[in-house]
Amino acid sequence: MEITLPNQWQPRGYQRRLWSYLEGGGKRAVAVWHRRAGKDEVCLHWAACAALQRVGNYWHMLPEASQARKAIWDAINPHTGRRRIDEAFPASIRVGQRDDDMRIKLANGSVWQVVGSDNFNSLVGSPPTGLVFSEYSLTNPVAWDYLRPILAENGGWCIFMMTPRGRNHAWKLYEMARSRPDWFAELLTVDETKAIGADVVADERASGMSEDMVAQEYYCSFDAALPGAYYGKLLQNADTERRVGRVLWAPDAVVHTAWDLGIGDSTAIWFAQVVGQETRLIDYYESFGVGLDHYAKVLREKPYVYGEHILPHDAQVADLSTGRSRLQTLATLGVSGRVLPREPNVDDGINAVRNLLPRCWFDAEKCARGLESLRQYRCDYDTERKIYSARPRHDWTSHAADAFRYLARGLPDGVATQARRDRYAQRRSEGTWMSA
Repeated sequence: MEITLPNQWQPRGYQRRLWSYLEGGGKRAVAVWHRRAGKDEVCLHWAACAALQRVGNYWHMLPEASQARKAIWDAINPHTGRRRIDEAFPASIRVGQRDDDMRIKLANGSVWQVVGSDNFNSLVGSPPTGLVFSEYSLTNPVAWDYLRPILAENGGWCIFMMTPRGRNHAWKLYEMARSRPDWFAELLTVDETKAIGADVVADERASGMSEDMVAQEYYCSFDAALPGAYYGKLLQNADTERRVGRVLWAPDAVVHTAWDLGIGDSTAIWFAQVVGQETRLIDYYESFGVGLDHYAKVLREKPYVYGEHILPHDAQVADLSTGRSRLQTLATLGVSGRVLPREPNVDDGINAVRNLLPRCWFDAEKCARGLESLRQYRCDYDTERKIYSARPRHDWTSHAADAFRYLARGLPDGVATQARRDRYAQRRSEGTWMSA
């Protein structure tokens, strides 16, 4: 049986520029397209074509694994009533399918799979040949940092599809792509595509969609306020007031740290100094898949004299396998922490952050990853009910945001006295420099 790909599908007029770039051998594409412009549809059909041309692993990545089944694997094309993956990957080119891990094996040996970019560290062992980052603006940017060397080595391709979510990592990638002749970069609003009529946009406004949401979803504005963001306006003020830039470490003041301790997840650490009325965020560190000894080593290798190490309440919970708490383990590594009481209400912590941020100065380079997490930290918006959820969304931004919340709750006031600074310096020379 002969099959022609793409299967019973042709790119729409406004999609042809991207399709032609890929057909011509292009390897890196950034497409900023409005809502319902057919972003995933194009990528599914391209992956099917590419997978038959070159044997390899191909991943369609959603920001979170929990989104993958509904958004892609089980998604129905409303125009045809068929599953989108069945349209792109017809049965005649398949030899196997596993529903549990959303995986299709093709007749030539290629494997296509829907995955979550939040699990990228568990996927690195099976190198991809082609990648699609769907909604890259909501994706942990570290995923691309880990996967790009694989594509650089094997000559694979990557497509970044997105609708804007502020001037975040996705905006930076788009701006970079615009300046690179070997990259594809395109921004399409409803005015360019005509895929969504003006009457539909007007109806969205009339039904309660905010102007920021309209600008973001239909006109691809990177400047619209991120819906549901907790600290967006306050951090925008910090930018305007030039409190984000180069913030120098003050050697005569101690450095306090605030931690979000991950279990099988990322651990995040903010480094802060209180100088007069200013809280200076001079550094940030985040990693995953390593033990507490790694973080103690990171602290040890920095030139800082430390004040307090602020830890979440669960740091004193004993590990079932060792019988020791992380507080105890850190103490054996030279990090004497102070555990905060359990937070009765996350809203109180968020308000503490809001009260602290107007006094904060951030080092733009050293705190870049933490800052972006704070900018993107948000609650979900229900587009059907037109309401925001009551609790923060748990995703890659949560680690930095939680650690900063602990900082706001536990940061000591004022600057250490000279006697206290001398005490820290003495302890550092005695080898107990990390304890208060």
